[in-house]
Amino acid sequence: MNSPVFIALLIPFLGTALGSAFVFFMRREMPPLLQKVLLGFASGVMVAASVWSLIIPAIGMGEGAAAEVPPTIGLLAGFAFLLLIDYVTPHIHVSGEAEGPRSRLSRTAKLALAVTIHNFPEGMAVGVAIAGALTADFNMAGALALSLGIAIQNVPEGAIISMPLRAEGNSRLRAFGIGALSGVVEPVGGVLVLLLATSILGIMPYMLAFAAGAMLYVVVEELVPEYSQGEHSNIGTVGFALGFALMMVLDVVLG
Repeated sequence: MNSPVFIALLIPFLGTALGSAFVFFMRREMPPLLQKVLLGFASGVMVAASVWSLIIPAIGMGEGAAAEVPPTIGLLAGFAFLLLIDYVTPHIHVSGEAEGPRSRLSRTAKLALAVTIHNFPEGMAVGVAIAGALTADFNMAGALALSLGIAIQNVPEGAIISMPLRAEGNSRLRAFGIGALSGVVEPVGGVLVLLLATSILGIMPYMLAFAAGAMLYVVVEELVPEYSQGEHSNIGTVGFALGFALMMVLDVVLG
């Protein structure tokens, strides 16, 4: 496994670990202003990466007048898959609220479960982008950018697990460990996709668009509502613009 692939797989997990590490130097939750900036920036990067690194290459792999059909099916399937996950599991909000089917799990346990389950398809999305770069001559920079965007939005998710655990009486180290472990499933999901890369080459347009649909669902359902509510919502919008512009520049310079 070469260095860019390893880095792309690991970056999202590091984002979760970084957010979980907030428990060592913060007594309260992440400052709302910082959270909005991070969520807005991550949203911009993820939207741009989904379009340029996933959807456009998926369309380019098509043939004939119906080249857009496989990406369209894959995109809708990605949205539907994440919608199903949100329906059958506790629903995660970066603000720390959880909702979903009734359960005897504690609020913090629900948050940890929801973050972990949501992280798996995000890791798969990175794996699909890497597989595209390795098997179809796509740009690895796009996969790295997508990985970075996911990592940034994982920072507050890690914090909302570790900090409530600390408030419930757990040690800082234990709270950090549980929060960080919720991100382990991301490189696992990515590696599983890579192991199947040769067998999914024929359906790569579907897979790339599926990953894009999953990422766009996260942005629309989770990130945009979080940074657009309350005071200073324009800060999140500025963050989105900066993240989108950065990804656009990377795509042109490194493409």
